[in-house]
Amino acid sequence: MKQLTKAEEEIMQLLWDLEEANVAALIAEMPEPKPAYNTVSTIVRILENKGFVDHRQQGKGYIYFPIIAKETYSNQSINQLMNNYFNGSFKSMVSFFMKKNDMKTSDLESILKEINKEEKR
Repeated sequence: MKQLTKAEEEIMQLLWDLEEANVAALIAEMPEPKPAYNTVSTIVRILENKGFVDHRQQGKGYIYFPIIAKETYSNQSINQLMNNYFNGSFKSMVSFFMKKNDMKTSDLESILKEINKEEKR
């Protein structure tokens, strides 16, 4: 799966939240200063070419919708982060975030509880 740029991720986040939208609806959800219509339209077409988005025609325009689930992309991104920066070691990644982000012991215990629940399934 291809990586997304920051601008592409912003559009994908909106599409995941909205489930489907035309370009005008996407722009309406964006913070000020709002990008130009052509800019958003171009990004959506790039997302379509990358296989993240598809469309259906509605009148003279298009309604866009995600074809890659947010969870699928998130999982791939986390795995890539772990592989690129932590040599594929989940332990190293968690240790890094604990040290650099002042993670509380209670947060780690909560994570361990979730892991244990998943292992029991």
